[in-house]
Amino acid sequence: MSDTSQTSPQLGIGDILAADLTDWRLLAQDLHARFRTGAFATGLDFVTAVGGAAETAGHHPGIRLEYGWVDLTLRTHEVGGVTRRDVDLALRISAIARAMGLPSEPGALAEVELALDTAMVPEQGPFWASLLTGSTANAAGDDVVDPARRVPLLWFQHTDSDRPDRQRFHLDVWVPHDVAQRRIDAALAAGGTLVTDEYAPSFVVLADPEGNRVCVCTCLER
Repeated sequence: MSDTSQTSPQLGIGDILAADLTDWRLLAQDLHARFRTGAFATGLDFVTAVGGAAETAGHHPGIRLEYGWVDLTLRTHEVGGVTRRDVDLALRISAIARAMGLPSEPGALAEVELALDTAMVPEQGPFWASLLTGSTANAAGDDVVDPARRVPLLWFQHTDSDRPDRQRFHLDVWVPHDVAQRRIDAALAAGGTLVTDEYAPSFVVLADPEGNRVCVCTCLER
């Protein structure tokens, strides 16, 4: 997603949730939407229309065209979050979808991040950036970010290196805030266990049948 030099302030989570973005959900950092197209050609027509709106706005979404659906993301990179420009374009894209009779499917949205518990962040960053993205330049602070979005974001969770029960890797699964409990209940019914919901609704920690942990994350209370 690219943007022009025009910027606007980053919006708070409350402002985003109040923006009436029926088709869109805030996950880790971006607004996400999925629209069902039913056919590849229809999806291509939709992407073309979205592209025209993006050019007019001078603000561009990330787009993934698949047979049967189109996934979109919006974020203003200059401020590292969602701004009014993203909200305005999201509303315009939703209007295009409605005009074309394309339903959204916000309950299907999800985003996965990788987390590595480590006491060696300066040493780990260059290694993982090189391996995952091909360049040490993509290690920034506590994160490894792939600008081409080929692999999930990897972030380093600072931890005590000699803690005996630490788990080095875990997944952060970001889901829409209004479907999180359904996902959690389904995972528990499928054999998972609740480790802690102390930090809900921000995140809930589950474990699989072998004890591997995962955080189910939402945008709430962050």
